[in-house]
Amino acid sequence: MNWVCYVLLCADGTLYCGITNDLDRRLVVHNAGDGAKYTRGRVPVRLAYCESCADKSSALKREMEIKSLPRMKKLELIEAGRDVFCCRSL
Repeated sequence: MNWVCYVLLCADGTLYCGITNDLDRRLVVHNAGDGAKYTRGRVPVRLAYCESCADKSSALKREMEIKSLPRMKKLELIEAGRDVFCCRSL
């Protein structure tokens, strides 16, 4: 399985970080309002950043690292990732 850690830009301008092994399906679930509790009232969401991880454990660790960053650092990661790590464009 190919795990990814991703960051979403929610409709209210907030950021959400999560992991999945099926990014396309997960984005559909988030936008249907059936994803994480946090994103349910903040749809539509757009993929802002994602990076591949070796396995679920490393994806979880990376998710925690990103979640611990202040908002400005997350935005810097998103901007830097557009050229390096982003799985899809906005």
